[in-house]
Amino acid sequence: MYRELAVAPALAGVVEAVWVRDAPGGPAQTHRIVPDGCTDLMWVDGEVLVAGPDTRAHLTPVAAGAAYVAVRFAPGAGPTLLGVPGHELRDERIPLAGLWSAGQVRQLADRLDTAPDRPAVLQAAVTERLRRIDPPDPVVTAVAARQRAGESVAATAAQIGWSERQLHRRCLAAFGYGPKTLARILRFRRALGLARAGVPFAEVALQSGYADQAHLAREVRSLAGAPLGALTP
Repeated sequence: MYRELAVAPALAGVVEAVWVRDAPGGPAQTHRIVPDGCTDLMWVDGEVLVAGPDTRAHLTPVAAGAAYVAVRFAPGAGPTLLGVPGHELRDERIPLAGLWSAGQVRQLADRLDTAPDRPAVLQAAVTERLRRIDPPDPVVTAVAARQRAGESVAATAAQIGWSERQLHRRCLAAFGYGPKTLARILRFRRALGLARAGVPFAEVALQSGYADQAHLAREVRSLAGAPLGALTP
């Protein structure tokens, strides 16, 4: 069962969600993970992993009885917190030990293995990390907000005082891909949220900024590898 928990106030704007998934006694499953602009830090049955920003769907096997605890960083925040440019994490699933020192990761894994409240431990680790690094760039947050609103790349660059080349380079480091891909993924995410809320697909296309329902269908298949109807309850 997938559940989202409350985010600690200290992590507001940095962590978008804290989530857990457990299947006690349940069968092995395969989950379709679709692009959302985010990076996740996960504890999975004793191992700490990073799921980078995706540009395509990932079919992820989940073993019978597997337990997950994770934080989902807001778009642009994960690479800063992890200390790795976003494009190096794009479409990857990487052990945290490949990014941080073995001692740091072992200590965190040991705490998570034995903790009665793993979400709290993971949030505390992220909070401590945030204290020791420069916070995410507020300009990056503004870029995400502007692209989420459907603003053109040229307009976003002009508003924040960067050239389009600078914007592309900064987006690669912060989000894992350029601003056009970021806008495409955030628009898809908005559409998926509306569809899952029960909005008719034609209205989803209109509200999300697609040319028409056929355009929406093509984009969903391209990014998620499945039709919109297969992604909604």
